[in-house]
Amino acid sequence: MENDNLLFSRLRSVRSRKRTIRKDVEKQIRTKYKRSRELWKIRRDLPLIPLDKPYQKGFVRFFVVRDDVKQSKDGDFFEGILKKINTYMYSDNRKFLKKNRKFGRKIYVEREQKLRYITSFSWNYPKWELIDRERQYFEKKDDYCPVRKIFGTYYKFTEPWRFTLRVKPNMITHYKPLDLELEKEYAALDSYLGQYKVIGIMHKTILCKSNPWKEKYQRELIKSRKYAACTMSATEIAESLQDV
Repeated sequence: MENDNLLFSRLRSVRSRKRTIRKDVEKQIRTKYKRSRELWKIRRDLPLIPLDKPYQKGFVRFFVVRDDVKQSKDGDFFEGILKKINTYMYSDNRKFLKKNRKFGRKIYVEREQKLRYITSFSWNYPKWELIDRERQYFEKKDDYCPVRKIFGTYYKFTEPWRFTLRVKPNMITHYKPLDLELEKEYAALDSYLGQYKVIGIMHKTILCKSNPWKEKYQRELIKSRKYAACTMSATEIAESLQDV
């Protein structure tokens, strides 16, 4: 009898076994995610090696302070602002053109280049070190971000006329060495962590972020007429029950 009780006490339930499997999977994902971040930092910090013969690869376009503004007493001040909001665009030629369709025909138009917007996070981030005088030249604006594909709050520079575009050859003077073993390991981890189910577990346990697809579905469900009709009918049913 005692042996039977000991045997049953050692047997684990189905729920306990599933919990153990889930924890083991989460532990494995957490370990691989940590290793992936370490490899990413190693790849980023690889030292650049100078080339024996630098070569030109297209052209680069960026903003510079206008000559009249640079010669004024606030020249250094606006150069400091430009370092924080400057953007760079690359092209194979000096014209910086792109294809655009107009009246069914493809034509070439000039690529538009703007100064960088400062996000609300960067606005309060100490690394930017924006002084009070620099903040006076920015205005708060709600605009669409094509990269993140969402509407957000940004801070835009109010006097872009103080800067002008300049084009110069894009010279390649250094290169980053390639470690095959490092790249192979990083690619394998990136492929594993990019799976659909693994991404969901990472968002829930490691990154502590909600599922964006679920939030989008809930927002669309609330806005839909069918959901509103069901809500109204449920309210009417509750009122009728109260009357009874």
